[in-house]
Amino acid sequence: MLTRFRLELALLGESEDVAALNEDVDKMQAMLEDYLSFARTDVDEAADDIAIAALVRDAARGMDNVTIDVADELTGHVRPMAVRRLLTNLIQNAATYATRIAVTAVDDGPRLRIMVDDNGPGIPSEEREAVFRPFYRLDQARNQDDAGTGLGLSIARDIARRHGGDVVLGASPMGGLRARITLPR
Repeated sequence: MLTRFRLELALLGESEDVAALNEDVDKMQAMLEDYLSFARTDVDEAADDIAIAALVRDAARGMDNVTIDVADELTGHVRPMAVRRLLTNLIQNAATYATRIAVTAVDDGPRLRIMVDDNGPGIPSEEREAVFRPFYRLDQARNQDDAGTGLGLSIARDIARRHGGDVVLGASPMGGLRARITLPR
């Protein structure tokens, strides 16, 4: 169907309205690809004992504003591609709004806790649950031209919950937002 929209738009010629519609179709395609990529990864992947520090380093690759404090020997029984996706979504979301990000992880007995903290503007406490809804915008007037699909936090929480954990948001000691991930060990 998106291909048909693209073809019909191409027949209309070039104008500001057509360019805007093409951008909408591009966003729709990105949303679909984002979710389909997640769905394929999560379904076929087996859980294994994985070094969490390696997943965090992969998720933060190329980002010089991320501090990582995760012991190399800390492991979790997780689906590695899915958890890397969860971490990537949360770290990239933090990077969109903050200049400094810190990722820490601790062994909490039967659970593993991973915190992604930032120094950005944070999210008001009354909005912290709502932002997990697909396509939810904190401020309808803000970030309309962002390349994001609005699925990152939804996918992150879904991955954690499929592992038997969760993602919750709170205030960060850095002044911005803290995303606290819990996963089974």
